[in-house]
Amino acid sequence: MMTATMQTLHDRFRRRWRDYLELTKPKVVALITFTAIVGMLLATPGMVPWEILLFGSLGIALMAGSAAAINHLVDQRVDALMARTCRRPLPSGHLETGQVLGFALVIGGLGFVLLLTFTNPLTAILTFTALIGYAVVYTLFLKRATPQNIVIGGAAGAAPPLLGWIAVTGHIDPGALLLFLIIYVWTPPHFWALAIHRRHDYANANIPMLPVTHGVAFTRLHILLYTILLFLITLLPFLTGMSGWIYLIGAVGLGLRFLSYATRLYATGDDRLAMPAFSFSIVYLFGLFAALMLDHYTSGPLAYLWHRMS
Repeated sequence: MMTATMQTLHDRFRRRWRDYLELTKPKVVALITFTAIVGMLLATPGMVPWEILLFGSLGIALMAGSAAAINHLVDQRVDALMARTCRRPLPSGHLETGQVLGFALVIGGLGFVLLLTFTNPLTAILTFTALIGYAVVYTLFLKRATPQNIVIGGAAGAAPPLLGWIAVTGHIDPGALLLFLIIYVWTPPHFWALAIHRRHDYANANIPMLPVTHGVAFTRLHILLYTILLFLITLLPFLTGMSGWIYLIGAVGLGLRFLSYATRLYATGDDRLAMPAFSFSIVYLFGLFAALMLDHYTSGPLAYLWHRMS
């Protein structure tokens, strides 16, 4: 049986492990890693070499987790003022600044070494650039400087499928840029829906998010406009021949659903719809990239069977 001392140490280890895991924003990193993997898979007609798939994905995930930890570090004062974030490891006192910085440097350095070793220098450099773009440029400067912070800083968050593609090919292709563009345009309506719900927190923390500086009605309009633009852009993989009918059906179905959330949020003025819209936006992006992956590995065989039957 476990002694009282061993049980105490075990419980302390579990709490500490959870604190470090929380620093990485695991749900966000999971979505980032998934889109990066889809980028890898779309970059080649065959299967991605297992070393690139495994260690490339892990490297991108570790560097994304490092960026998230640095975000916790930079935002600890602001996090303490907001109900959504006041229980995070730093403002709650569970971890200290030095521990978080050391953790971020270790996992970020490990991720960079993995990318440099198992993919190519361009992937490693661009992933590091995305880390700096999010953790420093966005978090330290843009977030506090302009209500367009999420639009300008969204480039860092849109990078994962581009990075995954480059990990396989070693260069930038139009298809990779299209995947980047989809996430880049998805980011503002996704985040502004959350910002509407948490606008009082942002106001108290003196963060100039769009609903704080320009009002909720203005933000709802821009969520709708960006969602319409997103719907149109997500048709491009089909129109350019990058993907087939399976993707198109998924993109249209998911896009119409997202548009219905944005339209109702704008038309009714009911801010209670903001969080459902935010939650669906995550499902939307996952579903869209899942449709890209499914189409990539089924359209070819289906087209071949159709050709043989006709």
